[in-house]
Amino acid sequence: MSEDHCASSALVSTCPECLSRGPACAWCYQEDFLDGAHASQRCDSAANLLRKGCSENMMANPQVRVEVNATLSSSQVAPRDVSLHLRPGAESSFVVEVQQLERYPVDLYYLVDVSASMQDNLDRLKSVGVALSHSMREYSSDFRVGFGSFVDKPVSPYINVHPSKIQNPCSDYEVQCRPAHGFIHVLRVTENVTELTRVIDQQRISGNMDTPEGTFDAMLQAVVCQKDIGWRPEAKHLLLVMTDQPSHLALDSKLAGIVVPHDGKCHLEGNTYVQTANMEHPTIGQLAEKLLENNIYSIFAVDQLSHWSYTHTHTHTHTLTHIYLPFRVCVTMDSAHVQRFWVNVATVCPDGSSRAGSSRCSNVQPGQTVFFNVTVGMTSCPADDVDEDVLLTVQPVGFNESVAVRVKQTCGCDCGLAGRCHDNGESGSCGAADEEARLAGHRQCQAEGSGTVCSGRGSCVCGMCVCHHGNLGAVYGKFCELDDFSCPYQDGLLCGGRGQCVLGECRCQTGWTGESCGCPISAETCRSNDGILCSGHGRCVCGSCVCDEPQRSGRLCDKCPTCYSSCQTHCTDTNKSVSVIRKKSVSNIDQILIYLKVFFFIFIKQRHDVCRERNSELQYNIVLHL
Repeated sequence: MSEDHCASSALVSTCPECLSRGPACAWCYQEDFLDGAHASQRCDSAANLLRKGCSENMMANPQVRVEVNATLSSSQVAPRDVSLHLRPGAESSFVVEVQQLERYPVDLYYLVDVSASMQDNLDRLKSVGVALSHSMREYSSDFRVGFGSFVDKPVSPYINVHPSKIQNPCSDYEVQCRPAHGFIHVLRVTENVTELTRVIDQQRISGNMDTPEGTFDAMLQAVVCQKDIGWRPEAKHLLLVMTDQPSHLALDSKLAGIVVPHDGKCHLEGNTYVQTANMEHPTIGQLAEKLLENNIYSIFAVDQLSHWSYTHTHTHTHTLTHIYLPFRVCVTMDSAHVQRFWVNVATVCPDGSSRAGSSRCSNVQPGQTVFFNVTVGMTSCPADDVDEDVLLTVQPVGFNESVAVRVKQTCGCDCGLAGRCHDNGESGSCGAADEEARLAGHRQCQAEGSGTVCSGRGSCVCGMCVCHHGNLGAVYGKFCELDDFSCPYQDGLLCGGRGQCVLGECRCQTGWTGESCGCPISAETCRSNDGILCSGHGRCVCGSCVCDEPQRSGRLCDKCPTCYSSCQTHCTDTNKSVSVIRKKSVSNIDQILIYLKVFFFIFIKQRHDVCRERNSELQYNIVLHL
């Protein structure tokens, strides 16, 4: 945000209003600031206020800060506690490190579709389920497993409601099937893999009428029924869903006359989901919220035909050998504050790749670390102006550890020990009762001896000048008689670009002086290699040598063709050379030739007799530098 934005409006008349314009704005509460100018002139960038005479310790200019509490230890997620100090328009970033330990406790729950089309897959699970559970122990020495089954809602039109079909949906095929069910919790998570084998062997298929299954309905119960399932708080939770068909969605329930939305609660009685026929299928958003809330990572073991339907519902499909690979985080906050904040996450994966705007890494092995750069921005203050803390949670999906982020909103002003901000909350109206009061106020806006209100560069509001903001710069002062642009220019820049215009005069940067800050204070540019100033024959003025004698020339007053006798200058030993003043343009060749002719005529030919004895040995090597 531009610094000019702070002082671009006369409507800014209070300190909180000034700070709300952006992180570049500051408020000066110095009592004698700008000789009684209107309160709006107190709002500007800190640099501009400093140049106008406001002391740095008399500014309300809260800074953005990040505070990390390093006292809370964590085995997988760090840091665990972060505090951000933000003001409107500001943003701040912090880094979250997530590492999957190699021997971290793991709970795996099998949720298996036992409809008739899953017969082959169920038989295959019986043969590989135990081997799979044993292979999981390579990733965790504290591994537990559970089991549950589902089909669909046991109501028409999802199943055949003929009495003979309810108890045995496969009676037409002379096969004994179990009744259809929404969800049955079979085995609580346990270390006993042999018990898992026994449970899988006892499973029988069921049947239903339509193609989709009640997958999401059963998943929600497996997620929220924490005590029944046996999810351990300290473990990583993996929900493995095995099916060969897509899932019903929320509105599908209306086909069966079910119109009651799912309440997202656990409804297990005797390990059976008892409300499956009374409540709708959960929405995808509702299911995703419960997965995050209970730190459960869902894994879908599906065939190729059903792969699309699950990957497009914001879930994650991976083979069992890769259940540790995907890493991602989710940031949550109270919905009451969502409109005033924004969050961005950039990921740095173990292979060094960086993904801006992405909160996910793949191909992460146990022991590797993923870095999430989280940026939080604040757009505005709360409507009630209450500076209460806002809580955010950064949750790595599937982990039972998270980062608590406390955002401290800076919306008020701390105007020193006295608490006086010298603002004006009534700048828009002074309550003038009549025309006489209005004219009296205008007279207070005129400088002594001037009949112009606010110097013609502002408006009189309640007896005080509110200066206009022009394109050239800021206008200020009690009568708007001051500005920061009516100073000399050099090379097209105000104060040569080496100073600031204050009260019509250039205040130069360190090392510069002059009316337009065009003169360096240092005399180093006037010194020769031996350290002598202007070769001892001049003065250093504005970074250049001014020679004391008119016959001397050169950048350092080191050239003087007429300062010596002719023989001293020209009757020299053999191989001495005379250098002609360097010229910078080829277009000056004619002038150089004329100069040479005059040079030879005056300093060589007229002295021919004096140097006759040595003239035969004299050689002149004239070097032209173009």
